[in-house]
Amino acid sequence: MQLISYLPYLLPLFALVGAQDTDIQLVKYTVETANIPFDLSILFDPTDLLEVTFPQNGSAPSITLKAGDFLNQNQTGGPPTFALSGSAGTGPFVIAAVDPDAPTPVNPTEAQIRHFLGGDFTAGADGSLTNSTPAITEFLQPNPPLTSTAHRYVFLVFEQSDDFSSQTLVTPDTSRDNFNISAFAAATGLGSPIAGTYMEVNPVNSPTPPDV
Repeated sequence: MQLISYLPYLLPLFALVGAQDTDIQLVKYTVETANIPFDLSILFDPTDLLEVTFPQNGSAPSITLKAGDFLNQNQTGGPPTFALSGSAGTGPFVIAAVDPDAPTPVNPTEAQIRHFLGGDFTAGADGSLTNSTPAITEFLQPNPPLTSTAHRYVFLVFEQSDDFSSQTLVTPDTSRDNFNISAFAAATGLGSPIAGTYMEVNPVNSPTPPDV
C-alpha cells in the first residue's frame, strides 16, 4: 500500500530517465509555447534534433532531455554530452546554452546568462557531437536562486560560419551575464539555429514536478 501511494511521484521520474525527442515539429511547438524564440529574439525552425544528456552520480542512469523537461539543480552537474540527428551533416557546429530567466523569470535583469559556448563540434557516425577545440565558455551548472521559480535553460546548435573561429566578441574572460545569443549569432554569421531544446531547472532541493 505504501509503495502504491508513492507511484504518482515516482513515475514521472522514471519517464524522465532516458527520454528523448523524436519529432522535430513537436520540439518546435514546445519551444515556441515556452516563448523562447520571442525572449531570445531568434527564428526557431529546426531541421535536426538535438540530444542533451546529463550524466548522474554513482550508478544512477544518465538523463537525456526531452524538450521542456523539469530537472532539479542537483541533476544538472554535467557537463552534458550532445548528439544531433537530421540533415545537417557532420559539421562543424557551434553549441550555445543560455538562461533567459536570471535572476528570476519575472525580473530577468541579468539575462541572458551564457552557460556554454563552444565551436568545432563534428558529428560521429552515431550523431554524437565532439569538439576539437576548447570551449570558449565552459559549461556552468544551472543554479537558480532559492527565491526564484524554475529557470529555462536553452541549448541551441548553429552551423559554424567562417567568421566564428576569428571572433573576439566573446572570450573565456568575457562576463557570462547579459549575453545576447541572437546578436552574437548575427555578428558572427551563425544565422538561425538548426536544432535546439530546453529544460526547466528548479532551485536546489526543490521537488521535481511531473514531467509533462
